[in-house]
This record gives sequence, structure tokens and C-alpha cells, in this order.
Amino acid sequence: MSRTPETSVSPGTTDATHASHATDTRRTSDVLVVGGGIIGLVTAWRAAQRGFTTALVDPEPGGGAAQVAAGMLAAVTELHYGEQTLLGLNLASARRYPDFAAELTEAAGQDIGYRRCGALAVALDADDRAQLREVHALQVRSGLESEWLSGRECRRLEPMLAPGVRGGLRVDSDHQVDPRRLSAALVTACERAGVTFHRTWADRLTVVRDRAVGVVTTDGTELSADQVVLAGGSLSGRLTGVPDDVLPPVRPVKGQVLRLTVPKRFAPFLSRSVRAVVRGSHIYLVPRESGELVVGATSEEQGWDTTVTAGGVYELLRDAHELVPGITELPLTETRAGLRPASPDNAPLLGPTGLPGLLLATGHYRNGVLLTPVTGDAMAHALTTGELPDVARPFTPRRFGAAALSEQHA
Repeated sequence: MSRTPETSVSPGTTDATHASHATDTRRTSDVLVVGGGIIGLVTAWRAAQRGFTTALVDPEPGGGAAQVAAGMLAAVTELHYGEQTLLGLNLASARRYPDFAAELTEAAGQDIGYRRCGALAVALDADDRAQLREVHALQVRSGLESEWLSGRECRRLEPMLAPGVRGGLRVDSDHQVDPRRLSAALVTACERAGVTFHRTWADRLTVVRDRAVGVVTTDGTELSADQVVLAGGSLSGRLTGVPDDVLPPVRPVKGQVLRLTVPKRFAPFLSRSVRAVVRGSHIYLVPRESGELVVGATSEEQGWDTTVTAGGVYELLRDAHELVPGITELPLTETRAGLRPASPDNAPLLGPTGLPGLLLATGHYRNGVLLTPVTGDAMAHALTTGELPDVARPFTPRRFGAAALSEQHA
């Protein structure tokens, strides 16, 4: 799968091209994971821990959307109307994070930047305050813990906030992790667990007698496996050879993100993740212990475009400045754009498909980092038993019928 969002799974290789290759040796494994982002990596790691001989196909494992993501573990503050079922999965994964972080840190010998710092969602005007009050009511009805604060109480927690903040929600259970460190640690953990990496493109799925049996890479290598997991993020729907009726209905949603550095003379700048809605646009600021401050993110239906635009950078800085005026004094160190893998209901597609031998682990949209622990566990369970565990059953790929798939890929 792709290491950069703008590159296709199948970069134009034809059947004639395949024929011109001297096919390399067929390499066999129990489980073959197509895609080396955090979801593919955690699936491969957990599979190897279950005793499966496991291989992973990706030109640069650890790349992809996690290189752009901010890493908020925001099961509560990310709650949206109509997503109560997804909330259950998000909460289950959030509960697993402390043990998951400790296990991965030990397995890889690398810190993943997991911080139990809490989050603060604030309102900047009367309309935002009314909307945030409704969000708070939804959280309370959903049995979640969040505390309503006055504007003065918000500024007491975070003195860098703008004087005009009207109120906010304090959520102590929403934390953060550094996705780049998480990716690197998962690569190391996979290597130590015996996962074989094929650093190349997966060109097409191999189907024999109505069963997925492996893939052919762009260099002509045939990789066979008892079970194939398609975990390619936003590119999951572009793998050649996947039958139309099981092709995942995943589309790319562009997000532009900024990274700034907080000089020591400004520290502490923010102590927790802070988010708001400014003129209808969502903005968040995520401070790292390293002094990095991540600001994001735009949400753009722009297909496969990953261009960083002047307008996107301007809007993020403008909205962040209204939230935290002092941000304009910080050095701007990086601008990036990535692609979130969105499904029709904004929830992931997990587990077996209608094609025997093919499983999906994709469509995590804005919750990929949060859902990493529960996805790894669910996929290991599915690979072992052929079924999803109870917590993941609502997210079977079979919830999308042929009509929905056809419409998505029209």
C-alpha cells in the first residue's frame, strides 16, 4: 500500500507488464497484511503474537496518515450526533491505551509519547457556547464525564486562552499519543515479533476459486497467504483484483496540519489539548512534551490532492490565533497534508468480508490513532476464530450492501 497519500495502490501496471516480469518465488505466510500504516502494523503485530507467520506489504512501513495526524485520543470530545455506536468502540480502545502503550513501549524499547493530559473544548462566542452546551448534554446523556466551566475557569486552567472565551468543557479522560513515535514503535515491535516486510507495492489481489489467496507485487513477486488483510487506509478501495461486491467504500478526506515549536521562554504554553469551533470550522491545538505544538485540521473533499495551500495555512493560523493569541509568536516548523480514510458512516470496516480469505481493517477516518489498540485485538480475534469480538461486530464490512458499494465507487 501507499507510503504517501497521493500514490495509488496499483500505479498503472497492466497484465502485459505482469507477463514481462520473471515471476519471483512464491512466498507463503499464514497472514498477509496489505498496508503499513498504524492499522496494518498493529494488525500484523497482534497476528504474529498469536503465532501466525505474518508478512506485510508496503514500500515504507510506518508512513501514511499517521505522519500527519495530531494523535488526540478524544473519545469524549470527538463525540458527534448519530455516532453513539462508534462511541462504544472508541471508549473501549481508550480504556486499552494505558496497557497497550506500556506493552508496546516494552516490546519496541521506544517511547510512544502517550500523555494522560486531558482536553479542553472551548467556545469563543454566544453561538459556539450554545452549541457546546448541546454537546455537553449529549455527553451527559451518553454517560460520559465532562465538566462545564465558565470562561474564567477555562483561562485559569489555560492562561494563554483568549480573553473572549465564553465557556468550555473539561474532559480529563481524553489524552494524546505521538503518532509518529507510535508508528516507529510498531515497526520495531513487528520486526522483533518476526513479521516479514516486503517493501514494495501491492499491485493486485490474487483470487483463486472464489477465495483470496495473496497478492502480486509490482515487481512480479507472488505472495500467498491463508488470510489477506486489506489495511490500506484511504487507498484500500483501489487495490486491483478485489471483487466489486467486497471493495471497501472508503474515500480520502484531506486534512492540512501545522506544527510549531514552543521556545523554552514561552513554556508552559498549553498543558492539555485545546479545541474549539471558530466560524463553523473545527480547530485543535495539541502540545507535546518535546515543545512541539500541532495545529489542525482542515477537512476537505478534494479527492487525492495533498497540496498544502496558502488558504489552508492561513485559516488554521487565523482560527488558532483567535483561540490562543500568543501562537503567532511561535516558529512555524512544518506544514503537511494527509488523507483520512472515510467510510459512509464515518466508522471503520473490520473483519471478514464476503470473499473468503479477505479481511478488512480500514475506514477509521478521524479515529485511526485512537482505535489502534482495539483494532489490533479485534483483527487478531477475527484471524484466529473467523469472527469479530462483540465490541467490533457492529463494524463488519457486511453492513454495506452492494447498492451502497456501487454508489460509493460510481
